[in-house]
Formats: sequence, C-alpha cells, structure tokens
Amino acid sequence: MSEFIVVSLKDIIYQIKVSCQFPTIVEGIIGRKIIIDAAQEAGIKVETEELQEAADSLRMMNKLENAEATWSWLQKHDLSLDDLEELVYYNVLSSKLAEHLFADKVEQFFVEHHFDYAQVVMYEVVFDDLDLAMEMFYAIQEDEISFPEVARQYIQNDEIRRCGGYKGILSRINLKPEISTAVFAATPPQLLKPIVSSQGVHLINVEEIITHKLNKTLYLKIISHLFSEWMKQQCEEIKFEFEDV
Repeated sequence: MSEFIVVSLKDIIYQIKVSCQFPTIVEGIIGRKIIIDAAQEAGIKVETEELQEAADSLRMMNKLENAEATWSWLQKHDLSLDDLEELVYYNVLSSKLAEHLFADKVEQFFVEHHFDYAQVVMYEVVFDDLDLAMEMFYAIQEDEISFPEVARQYIQNDEIRRCGGYKGILSRINLKPEISTAVFAATPPQLLKPIVSSQGVHLINVEEIITHKLNKTLYLKIISHLFSEWMKQQCEEIKFEFEDV
C-alpha cells in the first residue's frame, strides 16, 4: 500500500455524503449565511478588542499555550491564520447578534420558565415490587427503618448503595415526567409515596429543591437557547439550491 494518498475535494464531499453528515454541513452553511446577513442588516460591528478577547478564549479552550501548539492545531484542522481570524470574527459576530436580538427578552423568559431551571437533591431506591416499596415507605414513616438502611438492603449497584441511593443534583430534564412532577411538587425534606414507571417502583427521598437566580451563567444559557430556536426557525424558512463547482 502506498504511503502517500491524495485526498481530493470530491473525496471529501463523497465522505460527507456516505457518513450521513450532509444535512448537518448544509445546515451549518445556511446558518452562517443567515447570521452574517442578519448582523449586517442590524449594523453590528466587531471591534479589535473583542476579536483579541475571543481569540484568547479560543486558544485557552483548545489549550493552545504557545505558538507551536497553535500551528499544530491549525495544521490538524487545515486552517490558515486568515481562517483562524475568520473563525474568531464569526464567533464574535454570532454572540453580538444573539445579544442584539434577545438581551431584552432573557429576564422575561426566565420569569416564565424559572421552574424549568430548578434542581433537586434526592435519594432513590428502585424496587421491582410495588407492595415491597409501599411496605418500606410506611416503615420509614413509622421510624421502623431509615432510608439509608433501605438503600443498603435493596440497591444492587455497589457504588450507589454505598452512597445511600444518592442521585446527585438533578434538573427536570434528567427525570421522567411522572417522577419530575412529584419531585418538584415536594416540600423538602420529604419522602415521596412510591412512583411507578417503566423502570420499576421508585421510592424517593427529596432532600432539597434548589432554585436559581438569574446569574451570568444562566443568562448566557437562556440567550443561547433563544438564539438557537431563532436559528432553527430561520433555517426552516430558507430555500436553497446547490451551485455547480
């Protein structure tokens, strides 16, 4: 086998097709054009200081701590310095467009959806038998046994058993709807009556409900969500055609 292989543009396009990435690539191209056009229409400008800050963040994110690491990264991705500058410019432009479109809508969105950002600290034991789960539920309520003792007796997974059934800090999205509804309606600390799901019978001890204020991290998460939804809508409305190369 030859040690030198020539890869053509035609090869690349064919590989994109057979790896089923074509829709994703096309969507990215369309999205890029939408953002550039929308930013131009809104009169958004990118300042030198913003580019420098974004470039520093990009290098930090990719652990490009020196010139050698940077050149190696560029070669790996077949990028020139001009390409890198364009990449940084586009990232800044996207962020500024998102701010322009949705900065004044974040607070209202948070007010309307703040329950979606709540989190729960909970412990759980999953039974195969409803009668056994009910028996343990009433036994805990009568102080005949503690939840950690139930966890030690009925959890098979060693690591989870050692943690007493601790599930960590979870968001609504991490829980099945029937469980999420009951958990976030609890008044902690509260042992919930067993809940039946497709996975079994869940005996849950809700330790704490965590509600969040609109901090910088959550602000960025919301504005990213709003911008993403806007982009989806824009892409759905766009018609395109392929140009012969």
